[in-house]
Amino acid sequence: MRQKAPDRNRWPIVLSVVLVGVVVAIALVAALAPEILPAEDPVGGEGRKVAAGVIFIGSYLALALGRIPGLSIDRAGIALVGAGLMVASGALSMEDAYRAVDLDTITLLLGMMIVVASLRLSGFFALANAWIMAHARRPLLLLGAIVATSGVFSAFLVNDAICLVLAPLVLELTLALGRRPIPYLLAVAMASNIGSTATITGNPQNIMIGSFSHIPYVEFAFALAPIALVGLVLTVALIALFYRDEFFGEARLEAAPIKVAFNRFLVVRAALATLVLIAAFFAGVAPAKAAIIIGGLLLLTRRVKSRRIYAQIDWSLLLMFAGLFIIVVGAQHALLTPDLIAGVGRLHLDRIPALGAVTAVLSNIVSNVPAVLMLKPFVEPLGNPDKAWLVVAMASTLAGNFTVLGSIANLIVVQRASASGVTISFWDYFKIGAPLTLITLLIGTLWLWL
Repeated sequence: MRQKAPDRNRWPIVLSVVLVGVVVAIALVAALAPEILPAEDPVGGEGRKVAAGVIFIGSYLALALGRIPGLSIDRAGIALVGAGLMVASGALSMEDAYRAVDLDTITLLLGMMIVVASLRLSGFFALANAWIMAHARRPLLLLGAIVATSGVFSAFLVNDAICLVLAPLVLELTLALGRRPIPYLLAVAMASNIGSTATITGNPQNIMIGSFSHIPYVEFAFALAPIALVGLVLTVALIALFYRDEFFGEARLEAAPIKVAFNRFLVVRAALATLVLIAAFFAGVAPAKAAIIIGGLLLLTRRVKSRRIYAQIDWSLLLMFAGLFIIVVGAQHALLTPDLIAGVGRLHLDRIPALGAVTAVLSNIVSNVPAVLMLKPFVEPLGNPDKAWLVVAMASTLAGNFTVLGSIANLIVVQRASASGVTISFWDYFKIGAPLTLITLLIGTLWLWL
């Protein structure tokens, strides 16, 4: 009788569960140390520092992976657990944890999600999709239209939400036209990342940077929108170059008109609200204030039940942000020493190329939102923090195109495609995303440096 081979796939699961247990145990020991040891004993203070470091590193490793093998927990849950352990270990009090959460960021994200949900439920995006189908008569024109649509909407309405809306629509559109969907789906993801570079409301990390830096909306857009515009043109060029057979033929696009379900009143209402919101941004109204007011007013309707809009909101993203704020501030309180600041200073983050390179690399290791939070204590003391924040915004966003794992927007597109039977491989993305990232980072660095 043949003996069953050991299941080697269980070892990563066992190891991860053990490591989670160790992190939790260290946090609990740090929490109990002040109760057991004398008040003046230095071991308690050192224990909190060790616990904060372990919780910080463990949380960010899990966030980078996006999961913990053997446990059914996502990034939002990981951030919440990490935040709870920071408080439990004594690295942060409950009062400090409340203060750590940047409510401007949470409020702005929530308001923008309500606006995008209203546009989607009204049928606005489906109408835009039908218009593109009717007017883009050649594959290259269709590619350009998709890049422009994804890039422009992502600049103002948060790229993750735009990818959630556009990916299934573009998939439906390309299949109806008899085209290969992969290059067009790549265009949605890459253009959403690049387009979102342009403004404070383009993506979650820019929203945070706008809240931290208080850079005016117009100044932010004036500095970064040209980089986004050049990047969108390069996106069309590189995708067309790598898929020459798709875009440089004599094919004309013909498809039967599709019936679009929409509510005319709601489309006009949501579109006008969006235009008013963008105008308020450029007029200097605080983005969080403008977004939550317009978002709240859009809930006043008899035609769409509020719970349908709530169902479109990414509550887990808001939860993840709250947890990340607490984790990072807890680590800062416990670990940020003059020696550490001096050590990071030797990386010359006051130089734009160095700051851009560090940001881009870090964004591909731990993802762009955590990278921005990790860099915050080292950017604020720099001689020109506004310029430094613009560099971080540019590099953390453009770095998201390097691999399919580089941003949430990429993963949304890949997952939506996979659900419909279309597979976008790591190589499909990397062969275009890597050169696009390096070229746009070089252009962005030179633009902000010279």
